[in-house]
Amino acid sequence: MQKARIKLASTDIKKVNETCQRIQEIAEKTGVDMRGPIPLPTKRLKLTTRKSPDGEGKASWERYEMRVHKRLIDMGIDERALRLVMRVRIPEGLNIEIEMIDT
Repeated sequence: MQKARIKLASTDIKKVNETCQRIQEIAEKTGVDMRGPIPLPTKRLKLTTRKSPDGEGKASWERYEMRVHKRLIDMGIDERALRLVMRVRIPEGLNIEIEMIDT
């Protein structure tokens, strides 16, 4: 049996959750079996820089952090459902990857 594995990743958690909700609605409407959305560990990218540009003065630091939120959805392959998933509007800044896998 084949299924589609959908991977979603974004720095904005709202965009990820809204897209997952739309995909869930499609799965319910078409009657396709679906697993997920499975939350994957959030990747935290940290950057620390010195506030003073020339190195003089007190040693004060600025800390920046970017979080990448990820979700995983497994859906049974149904042509109509996949066509509807392909039509879902993907917000800017959301990375989506769809691959077919054998189980």
